[in-house]
Amino acid sequence: MKASLEHSHDKEDIRKRLRDGHGSSYLRDAILGGIDGCVTTIAVVASVAGAGLPGMIAFVLGVASLVADALSMGVSNYQAVKSDEEARERLRRQEEKHVDIVPDGEREEIREIFRAKGFSSDALETIVETICADRKLWVDTMIKEEYGLALDGPTAWKAGCATFSVFMGVGALPLLPFLVPYLSGAEYFVASGVVTALALFGIGWIKGWVLDTRRFQAGLETLLMGGGAAAVAFLFGFFLEPMLGDLRLG
Repeated sequence: MKASLEHSHDKEDIRKRLRDGHGSSYLRDAILGGIDGCVTTIAVVASVAGAGLPGMIAFVLGVASLVADALSMGVSNYQAVKSDEEARERLRRQEEKHVDIVPDGEREEIREIFRAKGFSSDALETIVETICADRKLWVDTMIKEEYGLALDGPTAWKAGCATFSVFMGVGALPLLPFLVPYLSGAEYFVASGVVTALALFGIGWIKGWVLDTRRFQAGLETLLMGGGAAAVAFLFGFFLEPMLGDLRLG
């Protein structure tokens, strides 16, 4: 039986795929935002439950924490990706300057890079001459081979928006039970815990599906990590409860 492959190896398909490049993926930003949003919110809910406070307090604190943390995460990711873009552009300007001022030195760097890959003699010199005949290719090669950087990456504002939107969307799930009118008391917290567990497992399962790894294992790992954070928050709330005094209403 012929194995199922992830993409075609026809000559024209190979040429087109390599020419078009890989594109930018925002999967990392979405997964990071989803897990952080869910864990952040359930940690607030769990700490309030541990302190024996009413569900409305958990809802109010949860909303405030969700909005503030989503903005913080979105801005932080935007700044991180923007820093990568700026570093890449700085290196491009640097290498262009070096090619103009010390072309022989830059040519020797290309030669050493490909000598380390196993090329020698005429084949090595052909590679060096071919690359150095195209200034853009020359600079691109130095960025990739000397500094180990990709030539392009995610767009800063898209990465920030991906993190913020998924953080808000998934992070709001643990708060939804508090909007159900026929729940009361501890039922709010139990329902929130169940919704959160399903959300965390779902995020892990989706990650496993996208990356073609064991989906159940990925879901369970994500659930256990998020559950551990919620458990710690609950214990903090429980042990700090005596400090609340008259605020404790439950």
